[in-house]
Amino acid sequence: MYCLGRLPYRWQMSLGRQLGRLMGRIGKSRKHIARVNLSLCLPELSAAEREQLLNRHLEAVGMAMMETALSWWMPNARLRSLAQVDGMEHLQAALQQGRGAILLIGHFTTMLVIARVLALHTSLHATYRQYKNPLYQAMYERVYRRRGENIAHTDMRAMFRALKKNEALWYAPDQNYAGKLSAFVPFFGVPASTITATSRIAKTSGAPVIPVLAQRLPDDAGYRITLQAPLEDFPGEDEVSDAARILRLIEGHVRQIPEQYLWVHRRFKTRPPGEKTVY
Repeated sequence: MYCLGRLPYRWQMSLGRQLGRLMGRIGKSRKHIARVNLSLCLPELSAAEREQLLNRHLEAVGMAMMETALSWWMPNARLRSLAQVDGMEHLQAALQQGRGAILLIGHFTTMLVIARVLALHTSLHATYRQYKNPLYQAMYERVYRRRGENIAHTDMRAMFRALKKNEALWYAPDQNYAGKLSAFVPFFGVPASTITATSRIAKTSGAPVIPVLAQRLPDDAGYRITLQAPLEDFPGEDEVSDAARILRLIEGHVRQIPEQYLWVHRRFKTRPPGEKTVY
C-alpha cells in the first residue's frame, strides 16, 4: 500500500477501476447487496440502467481502495493539489461562534481521502466504527489523529469534548443503526433504521451543522469538496423529523453522483417489525 500510495494519481485510479471490475467478478455477496439497494432506491431506472450504474459503482469502490493507500501515504503537498475546497468561509464563520462545527456527510466511497484533505485545512475529529482488522485500525488511527481525535461513533462524550474545544466534528449518520437512538425514516422512500443523535449533538453543543458534498471528478481530475451553508432552523423540535431531513439532504447528494455512494453497505439490514430481510 505504501508503494501504491506513491504512484502517479492517474495510475492509482486506473488500477482502482480494474480492482473494482475484479471485485465485481469475485465479490458476489457485496455485488448482490449493491444490486438490491439500487433496485430499492432507484426503481425509476430500468434494469439495464441499474446494472450499468452498479458496474460504475464497483469501479468507484475499487478506486476507494486505492484512495485508502494514497490517504495513508501520499505527501500532503501532492494531496492538497488534487482537491478543490469550496465554502471554507462557512466553517470559519461557524468556528467564530466558539461552539465548534458538525461537518455532515454521507457514506460515499471518497470518505477517507476527503477526510484526509479536510484535515489539511482544519483540526478534524472523525467519528468511525472500529475496524475488525487490527493493522488497518492502527493505520487509520496513525493517519487521522495527526490533526484531531478519532472518535468511536457511539462515544458522545468525546464528540461534545471536540466541539467544546471549538473544532470540527466529521459526522456521517446515514448507515444502518439499530440502537436506542434510532428510528425508521425514509431513505429514497424506503424505511431505513437511522441514528437520531445528530440533532441531540447539535442542540446540546450549539454547533452549526454544515453539509459537505464531496465528489470524485471525471477524467481523474481529483476531487471537489463543497462545504455548504449551515442548516437553518436545525435542530427542530422532533429528532425523528430532523433525521428524515438529514436523509433527504444526503439523498439529494447521492442523486448528483449515484455511482459514488456506498451501495455495498447493507443500509436496510434492520427492518421494521414484521418485515422480512431484503438481502
